[in-house]
Amino acid sequence: MSTLLQINTVCNSGSTGRIAEEIGLLAIRNGWQSYIAFGRGNPVSKSQTYRIGTDINLYTNAFIARLFDNDGFAVKQATVQLIQFIYSICPDVIHLHNLHGYYLNTEVLFDFLAKKDIPVLWTLHDCWPMTGHCTYFDHVQCDRWKTGCFACPQKKEYPASLVFDNSQKNYLRKKRLFTSIKNMRLITPSTWLSELVKESFLQKYPVQVINNGVDLNKFHPRAETSVRRKYGAEAKKIILGVANIWDERKGLTYFIDLEKLLSDNEKIILVGLTPRQIRQLPAGILGLERTESIEELAALYSAADVFVNPSSEETFGLTTVEAMACGTPVVVLDATASPELVSPGTGLVVSKGDVQGLYEAVVTILRKGRGSYTTACIERARQLYDSAGRYQDYFSVYQRMEKSQQTPQVFD
Repeated sequence: MSTLLQINTVCNSGSTGRIAEEIGLLAIRNGWQSYIAFGRGNPVSKSQTYRIGTDINLYTNAFIARLFDNDGFAVKQATVQLIQFIYSICPDVIHLHNLHGYYLNTEVLFDFLAKKDIPVLWTLHDCWPMTGHCTYFDHVQCDRWKTGCFACPQKKEYPASLVFDNSQKNYLRKKRLFTSIKNMRLITPSTWLSELVKESFLQKYPVQVINNGVDLNKFHPRAETSVRRKYGAEAKKIILGVANIWDERKGLTYFIDLEKLLSDNEKIILVGLTPRQIRQLPAGILGLERTESIEELAALYSAADVFVNPSSEETFGLTTVEAMACGTPVVVLDATASPELVSPGTGLVVSKGDVQGLYEAVVTILRKGRGSYTTACIERARQLYDSAGRYQDYFSVYQRMEKSQQTPQVFD
């Protein structure tokens, strides 16, 4: 029986954790053993799970990284124990996801992987593997990652360092370690990110685009009258925005500026805000905290007349696809991966920084009517972003990688 091990910050939680969980389920249905090693939380999973370290390990790594800017290079013991666990299960394929998040020592892990020559698949969910510090750099228009990071302009952004700037050393260590694996393939969720990989020190590895997917059994058009009644929007046009974290790069200020241009019969609803952010919103915007209920989220998407994603940094844009799967047209910025998701029949793309253009795009869709876009939105989600198909794409890569191994793995 073949064995799969996935490594990620979380398991069956958040977008990357749910991706790992669903891939594990598919592997199990195909007769594989599935393990997920994770760094935080207490997940319920169909795969067999392994917690990398403890909360103390997590807090210690976070504290050290806050001082010395070395996320991924701090405490070693938990990762040494992970290596012992890998020896015990003898995986045929190791699938890496997010390695940042204060839970792992990448030097210990990659030194092991380089010596054992295990087939490795790495999904880059952000840009952290290519930089000396940050997870995204487009918002600040930094291109130091192409030749060598230094004097990081985002030192205080996640994974934040409050004291030292270690970006140059981090970059050189990552370059040495992350290019040391003989048998590794890279996956990106967008063409935009795959093109960046080809400009980075990871360019030596084959890279394949596998879009993130949504569960179309959960994200589909719903009856929306109860949602409109719940939020007092029965007679209004709803402009919806959804994010896990609303910050500058996610475009919260776009909505605040947009609200000033809207008429009385148009209402902005934002999901994923903190209580403090909600208190600071102008009266014309209804703010909601993050919900873990897919039913509630799908109902909100279905109730919206238009979904707006003004994020300036997206490696994919899952909320945009979720909205389309629910039949709702979208408006996105012409930035990073977002434009890849939108076709002429599903929404509009506007220039970054153009609030007036954003308003005009919203008005265009509202005047044309949600129903004019619904069929195209649902069809695009079905053809390109059905999670069942995308997870099968991953499993097909596993099978090819396993078959490419001429000799079985020996763990000694």
